[in-house]
Amino acid sequence: MIDIGSKINGRYKVIGNIGSGGMANVFLAHDLILDRDVAVKVLRFDFQDDKSAIRRFQREALAASELVHPNIVGVYDVGEEDGMQYLVMEYVRGTDLKKYIKNNFPLPFENVVIIMRQILSGISLAHQHRIIHRDLKPQNILMDEDGNVKIADFGIAIALSETSLTQTNTLLGSVHYLSPEQARGSMATRQSDIYALGIILYELLTGSVPFEGESAVSIALKHFQTEVPSVREVNPAIPQALENVVLHATAKEAMDRYVSADEMAQDIGTSLSPDRYGEPRYEPKAMIEETKVLTPLTDSDMPEAFKNMDEPPEVEDEEVDEPEEPKKKKSRKKIWIIALVLLLVVGGGAIALAMIGGSKEVLVPDVSGMSQTEAIEALEAKDFKVNPKVEEISNDKIEQGKVVKTDPEALRPVKPGIEVTLYISLGSRKVDMPDLENETYNDAVRTLVDLGFKESQITKTTVKSDEVESGKVISQTPRADKEVDPTKDTVELTVSEGRGSFELRDMVGRDEWSTKDYLYGVELNYTEVRVNSDTFAEGTVISMTPPGGSTVTAGDTITLTISLGRLPEPSTTEPSSTSTSTSTTESSTTPSSTTTPTETQTTESPQG
Repeated sequence: MIDIGSKINGRYKVIGNIGSGGMANVFLAHDLILDRDVAVKVLRFDFQDDKSAIRRFQREALAASELVHPNIVGVYDVGEEDGMQYLVMEYVRGTDLKKYIKNNFPLPFENVVIIMRQILSGISLAHQHRIIHRDLKPQNILMDEDGNVKIADFGIAIALSETSLTQTNTLLGSVHYLSPEQARGSMATRQSDIYALGIILYELLTGSVPFEGESAVSIALKHFQTEVPSVREVNPAIPQALENVVLHATAKEAMDRYVSADEMAQDIGTSLSPDRYGEPRYEPKAMIEETKVLTPLTDSDMPEAFKNMDEPPEVEDEEVDEPEEPKKKKSRKKIWIIALVLLLVVGGGAIALAMIGGSKEVLVPDVSGMSQTEAIEALEAKDFKVNPKVEEISNDKIEQGKVVKTDPEALRPVKPGIEVTLYISLGSRKVDMPDLENETYNDAVRTLVDLGFKESQITKTTVKSDEVESGKVISQTPRADKEVDPTKDTVELTVSEGRGSFELRDMVGRDEWSTKDYLYGVELNYTEVRVNSDTFAEGTVISMTPPGGSTVTAGDTITLTISLGRLPEPSTTEPSSTSTSTSTTESSTTPSSTTTPTETQTTESPQG
């Protein structure tokens, strides 16, 4: 059992549960050493004792770690802790291709081509490393927030292939993309991956898969019995060249498909080119070859199942009008028609048995929502054993104390009498409230949304602040480190609008540079008036408008009167008695004010 907040290998701190599948559970964790978010995939409990699955899991996981490509989810680490096998992978923030198609359909053809070429680029590298995915489907293809493709589950798909036939629920999710040869039980090849890519391209163009059915068996049969429908019948605007890519990739015979992912990428890359308008519909060569004369089969060439088959009774010569030789040829033809029909029936039956895992298996009852006592009674009534140790997990939908799920999961075919583990709800998932103070409002909202909060649960209050920069969080409710429920609780953020009104400091008598530094720091603009003064030294503030002690607001403009120093002394000459008298008279009539402006200069501060 992995709890939120626990550490895997002392390094990966589990933040939350991303999801679960038929083979593994996936958790969001934080790498404490490299300080990055990662996805940790853990092999499910019921496979932890399967040595073959573990061995292949580890080997193929290591092989997948060699696939370094921008369109493949990176594998960073693989290991084991307390018998638990885990993979540490790149965390892709976004959605899978299945949801992307659903939310954005119809997609522009250009976007379809871009997406497919990214997928093909990643698959090409895998094939070069002799790795076949075997389980390509939109659910295993991730789309990040920038629209980049990331292919996932390389290691898991191959590592667990030998147990996949018994995993009915998993196979049901993949059978829509199953190649004809896989449906027949043959080994998957590179062309099997290309077939799946053709089905994915069909879904990108039409919004749905080509084959549906009441069961996995009926869908699998369609893959090798029914031609893929025309995408142009769904949307006539699709160019024939683009439809030809679908037809080429999904040909029933593997020899008719693209030789490589690179060949398919090259073909789809030019499918929207005007040069290919009017291109004829693709026809597979293996299906349209003229009838060939075959060498007659001998008894040793016949399948063992048909060697002892009784031949139909021969008809007497006189009862037919045909010559004897043609009659024998007709009888031989009937035998092979009957043999072919029986072969198809036997093959279909084998697939059916493989899909459902045999008639001896029973389904695990669905006890979700029941109390622990009710669930135990329901399981024991079906002859299942119940693990006395229950597991506890957070759940937003199931009431505390009720059963969330079982392991093995509900409605999964298993052998009778197998032990079932109950998972009991702890109620809504609680998380520690992060410290958002001094974060920008947008960053704070993004952090909360990542934890599971909706933006409608976040309220914003703005206030003036002398200490906190505009746009940043001053305070929060709830406080940091308090446990909160992202599905129910609300968060209030108080955000700074910057400085409000405040009292202007009196800077008269200070030098101009310290005064300007002060005005800059409190976000005030200024203009200058420079005058001569006998009282104030040059560069000293004589007065301020408004004066010190006034209430001002950030952004206001202050007028500074700054001293130019004393007026220069007038030049003198040797006066005569007459001129002295005149000079004295002029002097007496000249104003003696030392503050007469001789220069006025207006300058905007950096705030302006």
